[in-house]
Amino acid sequence: MGRKEDELAEQQKQEMEIRRIKTPRGKETFGVVARKLGASRLEVKCFDGKTRVCRIPGRLRRRLWVNPGNIVIVEPWEFSGDNKGDVIFKYTPTQVSYLKQKGLLKELEVYQEF
Repeated sequence: MGRKEDELAEQQKQEMEIRRIKTPRGKETFGVVARKLGASRLEVKCFDGKTRVCRIPGRLRRRLWVNPGNIVIVEPWEFSGDNKGDVIFKYTPTQVSYLKQKGLLKELEVYQEF
């Protein structure tokens, strides 16, 4: 009986995760992490066609573990925003599949080589 309860709890957890998905607002854009550069810096291929060197802000540095191939939300900087930005959110695999189903990640197929 403990196993069924665990499965039910896991299913409810995934449903809660899907209901509260963060989407880009304003200048924010989706991106795919191309590679790690070190010192909490990443090279991100953004869906607006630009490649940016992004950093993980200090408030998220210990909570946000990002690897190449992850889908993230990037907030371009006010100055030199075409080249630099901040990673403000990382999607889980469940959230990525949900976004694909809803049609929000149609451009993802272009960036699948990463």
